Amino acid sequence: MIEFLKKRNRTVLELWTGMTLVGIICEIFVLIFSQSKGMASASLWLGVVLGFASSIHMYKSLDRALDFPEAAAKKKIVFSYSIRYAVVIAVFAIICITDFFNPLLVFLGYMTLKIGALIQPQTHKLYVMLFHEKETI
Repeated sequence: MIEFLKKRNRTVLELWTGMTLVGIICEIFVLIFSQSKGMASASLWLGVVLGFASSIHMYKSLDRALDFPEAAAKKKIVFSYSIRYAVVIAVFAIICITDFFNPLLVFLGYMTLKIGALIQPQTHKLYVMLFHEKETI
């Protein structure tokens, strides 16, 4: 899987690495401070998996949109963005209605997508060192 992502799109690998690291850090806090550790952990990782799915959808929709002229690309990007967030809202609505998972921990897990994007330059440097590559500018 790593070789596939390394060949396909390295940024996705770096994003997923950052998301996983942030998820692990959050998991440590969940295990320390939560009373129902199993359900809290499941809620957190459901959010992380939802973030992984969003990142895949984002990557594919941006990749497809770049093949179109500017006006059509903008429409495709907005449409893809709308679908992605409609799915996230639907998942959160189901979570809130069923009261099975903790919505705040699912949201925290989903936010690893944002934090992973912020720390992507650091994970890029980590992979440059791990794969013994020259730094590209």
